[in-house]
Amino acid sequence: MNRKKILMGVSIILAAGITIIAYMLNMPKRDVQGADSDYQIPATALVQEYLDDAASANAKYLDASGESSILEVTGIIANISRDFNNQVVILLQSDDDPAGVSCTFTLETNASTNGLSVGKEVIIKGVIRSGAAYDKDLEMFEPVIIEKADLFDML
Repeated sequence: MNRKKILMGVSIILAAGITIIAYMLNMPKRDVQGADSDYQIPATALVQEYLDDAASANAKYLDASGESSILEVTGIIANISRDFNNQVVILLQSDDDPAGVSCTFTLETNASTNGLSVGKEVIIKGVIRSGAAYDKDLEMFEPVIIEKADLFDML
């Protein structure tokens, strides 16, 4: 009898665990490109907000759970590269900015970067992963990092 209750309890816990895992794996992903933007901001201003007061910028662009607002960032392309996942990474930065905005596209949005070149002014839509900062150990500025990016417009 005791063994039967233990087996029944383990079965219920196992079934609940499998249900939770299945739900988490099949949750709908956030559609950044299909959603309305929360902010439209020049890359220079976004970088400066983080360099002036990172806590205030995080409070503005991140909610309590850490989910980022959706931003449209305007700037001049300083560099175009690919990361180790073959995702296009575009750096928006003016010559006189201490740091820029690094925008990582997805494999699905990589194609929208075809035809872009250094020096063009663009608007890129995405979400913030981290803000700009100065790294004292490396003695260099780190850029704002935007993920799930896609080209919104060319100017």
